Amino acid sequence: MAKTKATAAWKRGRGTLGALDPLLGPWKATADSPMGRVRCTRTFSRILGGRYVQLQARWQMARGDYEGLAIVGPGARGQMVFWSFTSDGKRSEGKQADVSDLHPQAVGFEAEMPAGRARMAYWPDEAGGVRWVVEARTKKGWKRFTEHLYRKV
Repeated sequence: MAKTKATAAWKRGRGTLGALDPLLGPWKATADSPMGRVRCTRTFSRILGGRYVQLQARWQMARGDYEGLAIVGPGARGQMVFWSFTSDGKRSEGKQADVSDLHPQAVGFEAEMPAGRARMAYWPDEAGGVRWVVEARTKKGWKRFTEHLYRKV
């Protein structure tokens, strides 16, 4: 894949959490969903002396707001792991996963959820934003059920 301006700006930092450096800061997206129009803000920031990355997400929907908080840090085996909590009382945890089938520069995570295995991933969009997807594992492969294009705020 030839480097474009967008992918050249996707520069990973050093260390275990360096893959998240291109995501640091606030991002916004607007998308259509089965529940109507959704606006989502995601803010990534280093916390606790830079040893962890915090993600604060806020979804604004016609039926009300929904919030999420995730902490990403180094796991016991040197890979990134996450712990996620949402305003509806749910929580999940997972680990870094190879998501290069989506994009060569993608960074992603997998988790076992009550409905089965799921993954989410981020990668640079050619227009300068960030793509984010959530997919569920099926017998035939990965089935995408959410995709947003985020722009830096």
